[in-house]
Amino acid sequence: MADKQTKETPKKSTPQPWTIPAPKMPAQDPQVRIKNFDEVNLGYTEEQILHEAERCMACKTPKCVDGCPVEIEINRFLEAVRDRDYRGAIRIIKEKNSLPAICGRVCPQEIQCQAGCILSKKGNPIEIGRIERFLADWEREHGVEVPKLPKPTGYRVAIVGSGPAGLTAAGDLALLGHQVTVFESLHEPGGVLVYGIPEFRLPKAIVKAEVDYLKQLGVEFQLNAFIGQLYSLEDLFTHGFDAILLASGAGLPTFLRIPGVNLVGTYSSNEFLTRVNLMRAYQFPEFDTPIIRGKVVAVIGGGNAAMDSARTALRLGAKTVYIVYRRSENEMPVRREEYRHAQEEGVDFKFLTQPLELFGDNQGRVQVMRCIRNCLGEPDESGRCRPEAIVGSEFEFPVDTVIFAIGASANPSVPRCTPELECDKWGDVIVNPDTLETSIPHVWAAGDLTGGEGTVIAAAGEGKQAAKNIHKYLEAF
Repeated sequence: MADKQTKETPKKSTPQPWTIPAPKMPAQDPQVRIKNFDEVNLGYTEEQILHEAERCMACKTPKCVDGCPVEIEINRFLEAVRDRDYRGAIRIIKEKNSLPAICGRVCPQEIQCQAGCILSKKGNPIEIGRIERFLADWEREHGVEVPKLPKPTGYRVAIVGSGPAGLTAAGDLALLGHQVTVFESLHEPGGVLVYGIPEFRLPKAIVKAEVDYLKQLGVEFQLNAFIGQLYSLEDLFTHGFDAILLASGAGLPTFLRIPGVNLVGTYSSNEFLTRVNLMRAYQFPEFDTPIIRGKVVAVIGGGNAAMDSARTALRLGAKTVYIVYRRSENEMPVRREEYRHAQEEGVDFKFLTQPLELFGDNQGRVQVMRCIRNCLGEPDESGRCRPEAIVGSEFEFPVDTVIFAIGASANPSVPRCTPELECDKWGDVIVNPDTLETSIPHVWAAGDLTGGEGTVIAAAGEGKQAAKNIHKYLEAF
């Protein structure tokens, strides 16, 4: 009798970490969220962050750290998460970053730390930013730990501006024992974090919590303090400050040079978002900051500010909101998640479209936009294909509100009254690239003030670099 042949049970192959998809971020339903200003993304659960941390391959040379502008030791905090040591994980993050709840929400991790993740070479990188957000929110719920502060050095540092560069530098300098005072021209600290990013993407309570943490480190905030008007840089030195950091951001909006740009119903994204975010125009008439609630709104631009403006207009009751962008979808600089959210919410995209002129009614209010269609030509100096007008393709469509979201240049308040402060032809403050010191001794500059609009985390990285060099100077004072 022949021996019976036995069939071996095939072994199940263990999926490789890069093939395992990241959990989907829980979010409000699009049809619900366009009627409120509550945060869209609801945050990962504990189960989801553990799932992601387990995918980390614990690289000996973690490239994710190289991609982080503030040099968070991501491999270390992921190891702590795998051990369920959330307190230890947030401590590791805060060794390098005082703003984890903010950075975990609005930083483009997909082109920074996550782009360096070894898993991204073959498939799905770890959702580092979403883990960072979970840890920051966990700490806020379970009690924020304030590190032991060193003995005061006796040196005083003035920081002009309370955006991401200023806040990061303030935290780092306070942890080094210096007395820090932040001067903010508006009535709430946070800079672009409170006036430029909508509540549904970055709640004001989150920014306030991060500012409160800095206050616990001893950082002082002087609000409604417009440096350049209230005090000059010379005044700050006279008042006993040993060093100054300029971090007042990119506050000067850019407009297209087209006819009709001054019609009623036209805004820069800076003004539009400031009125809604910081001055609570969405609660008018309860708050006395009115804003035109357009029914047909055109937002010109393809970056995050354009998407924020378009989605805000929807929440204010617009029936139709267009994004008018001169290049194609692939060239838009906006974060892909924000673009997807805008699509889900019903924003209408007019790609390869260039505005030519705005027409108004007999009361001077914008009524019609005339545009021309583009095609893409050869790449320009930015590496993106240059838009070229198609002759004879002009068309018009009705609008009652137009928002220009095509960038902003350096805040001119300090340079205008400080002639010895060297700036380039675009108005950006010129700094030593290694130290970030300006043409004025003992004055540094960081963030968007030195090179136009950038990301929150890039500005924070410059704030950290400036703080390091200010500390080096003060040590040798």
